[in-house]
Amino acid sequence: MIPFLPKCWCEHLFKLTLSEFYSKPERMNAQETLLKDKLSDYYADIFEAELVDEILKVGFLDKYKHGEILIDIGENMTHIPLILKGSVKIIRQEKEGDELVLYFLEKGDTCAISFINCINRKESIFRAVVDSDAEAIFLPVEHIDDWLSKYKSWRHFIIDSYHFRLIEMVESIDGLAFMNMNQRLMKYLGDKAKVQNTQDLQITHQEIADDLNTSRVVVTRLLKQLHNDGKVYSTRNRVRVNEF
Repeated sequence: MIPFLPKCWCEHLFKLTLSEFYSKPERMNAQETLLKDKLSDYYADIFEAELVDEILKVGFLDKYKHGEILIDIGENMTHIPLILKGSVKIIRQEKEGDELVLYFLEKGDTCAISFINCINRKESIFRAVVDSDAEAIFLPVEHIDDWLSKYKSWRHFIIDSYHFRLIEMVESIDGLAFMNMNQRLMKYLGDKAKVQNTQDLQITHQEIADDLNTSRVVVTRLLKQLHNDGKVYSTRNRVRVNEF
């Protein structure tokens, strides 16, 4: 068990750092090749070869199912994820318990908020929930901090992550301030379809309502309207997004 990880991570007792897991040479060759292949699918075009080698040494690979919590509000973080597959939604919760989805993370993303929390040893003010089955490499904070000065590609990657997350936060604020619920719903469905790379979303009306901080009745009524307009095709526990 890796100390000070969020409690949901600690339940995965089989996790080891990649260097520990690959202690046997014959296993190291096969597994390291597999992981390099996963990294090369996106990150190898971004990071220097030396940085990729360090990621292989200090990170650990893990998978999560839809609905699992990566980090909860009030928990401390010692690692940040590099998303290899799937999507994660970032949720803000008010004191009264109401929740709102701010943005999604997908393959090629990391969470800049997680980075700040790790560096400053702050508790998380957001909840990260797996939206579609995800796979990620988790990197320890003591290394990601050092890499800022050591690797130009890592520095640019983190800065870009801040930039994209800031834009998404502004879009969330704009949605609340300037969009009606019909527009917010359509944007939410479009964003979700993009990060999951599918027009067919397996989702209930209640799940949509929870993410948008509204009622199921409102979502059902608006989906029926969008269905009649041809923008979506809505059936029980499924929404096909025709326009996004």
